[in-house]
Amino acid sequence: MTFLFGLALVGGAVLTGTGVRDSIASDSNSSIRFHDGRPIIPVKSLRMRVTAYSPDHRSCGDQADGITASGYSVHTNAGRLVAADRKMFDFGQLLSIPGYANEGVVPVLDRGGAIKGNRLDVLYPTHERAMQWGVKHVIVTVWAYADGKPIGYKRPR
Repeated sequence: MTFLFGLALVGGAVLTGTGVRDSIASDSNSSIRFHDGRPIIPVKSLRMRVTAYSPDHRSCGDQADGITASGYSVHTNAGRLVAADRKMFDFGQLLSIPGYANEGVVPVLDRGGAIKGNRLDVLYPTHERAMQWGVKHVIVTVWAYADGKPIGYKRPR
């Protein structure tokens, strides 16, 4: 048994007060990562279809006002954020997507009419850059805070 930030790691799983939380991707070369100053750990990986969008009328239609469905600006997190199906991910869930945001961890802060099931839409500042992304099928990593506390998403307005 190994302890990481007060959590017991047993055979690649996080053991919390309520039992096993989820599997952890084990990588002996991985270093501890942080988001918003808190340590994070990978909890699962999913193969997903990932497309891209821009915050303008070409992607968002008449709703292109610079505010995401979560109430945050499209400039939050330096404009690096994701739209996902509410049945898959809550607002604030942390993901990393190969090839996006320099492999960094980004929050789910938006929704989309066509974003259903195992689909994500990554935000780019321009429509041209979003179109360059195309359609990719990649392994997305879902992250959680290692301290076991909730994400703490709060709607800004």
